[in-house]
Amino acid sequence: MSTDTPAPAASQSDKYLAVQRSDEFAGLRRALRGFVFPMTVAFFLWYALYVILSAYARDFMGTKLFGSNINVALVFGLLQFVSTFLIAWLYSRYADRKIDPIADRIRAEIGEVTHEQGPRG
Repeated sequence: MSTDTPAPAASQSDKYLAVQRSDEFAGLRRALRGFVFPMTVAFFLWYALYVILSAYARDFMGTKLFGSNINVALVFGLLQFVSTFLIAWLYSRYADRKIDPIADRIRAEIGEVTHEQGPRG
């Protein structure tokens, strides 16, 4: 019984290190950050506005908009859900156009299965 690591495992890790250092992988990370960071900041500011207005602008948030129970606070609260689903939808579209093609090329380059090819190519 040998405790030596088989040679293919070393070459596999070398392959992944080479991909990590490649310009294409750097572009993939840049594309991901180009969407995720600005969208995270925008959502956080939108949420912080909601919380701050709820805490310090109670008269404004209590302003009735429709009927006797629909006020600004309720509409802002519901818009939090809308914005969450909007961001998810926008990310899905962005990933389909910008991220997935690069990731598929990288996977093909290292010999892994892409989501379009299936398990046997």
